Amino acid sequence: MADFVCVPHERIDPPTLTRLLEEFCSRDGTDYGHQETALDARVAQLRARLSRREAMLLFDADSESWDIVTAEQAQTLLFEGQ
Repeated sequence: MADFVCVPHERIDPPTLTRLLEEFCSRDGTDYGHQETALDARVAQLRARLSRREAMLLFDADSESWDIVTAEQAQTLLFEGQ
């Protein structure tokens, strides 16, 4: 069972957060449809979703990996074992 920890994006050094968001936005499966969206715009959209608490950054201590998921998904992952 995964051991997830929510990481407040405000606690991450700004340049590091930007690199995390860029990496996330360039992952396979983050296609934005028929119209190409610039990486900077996708990062800004994701940063806004984090600020509005619509998305959350989770760290999986078991696999030592991280992901950004919707707030609903985060609640499920964080509290599924309780």
